[in-house]
Amino acid sequence: MDSSVKLFLGIGSVGLIAIGIFAFFLVKAGNAPGKYDQFAACLSEKGATFYGAFWCPHCQKVKAQFGNSMKKIKYVECSTQDGKGQLPVCKDKKIEGYPTWIFADDTREVGEVPFETLATKTGCVLPQ
Repeated sequence: MDSSVKLFLGIGSVGLIAIGIFAFFLVKAGNAPGKYDQFAACLSEKGATFYGAFWCPHCQKVKAQFGNSMKKIKYVECSTQDGKGQLPVCKDKKIEGYPTWIFADDTREVGEVPFETLATKTGCVLPQ
C-alpha cells in the first residue's frame, strides 16, 4: 500500500475516533443533572406547564435559565414547524403570547416569569 494512502487512512481513523469521543461527551453533558432539577420537577408535579415557540427569543431565554433542568419542565411547543402558525393544543388553551405558564388553578403568567413568581404560584422551594 502506498505510504500516502496509509497516512490518509491513519489520519482518517484518528479523526473518526476524535469525533466519537466528542459525541460521547456531548451526549453525556446533555444528560447531566441540572442545577434546577428539583425545582423544575416540582413545577411539573404541581401542574405548571410552559407553552412556547421554538422561534421565540424570550422562550429561548427561559430555556437557557433552566439549562439541563429544562428536561424536567412540562413544555408544550405551540408553533407549527414552519413557524407561521399555532398548533391546536395551544389554540385550545387560548395561548396568545410566548412564553406562557399555565398553573394547576388555570391562572397564567405571560413573559419571562421570575423563578420567585413560579415558586410562589406553585409552592415549590426556590433554588438557592
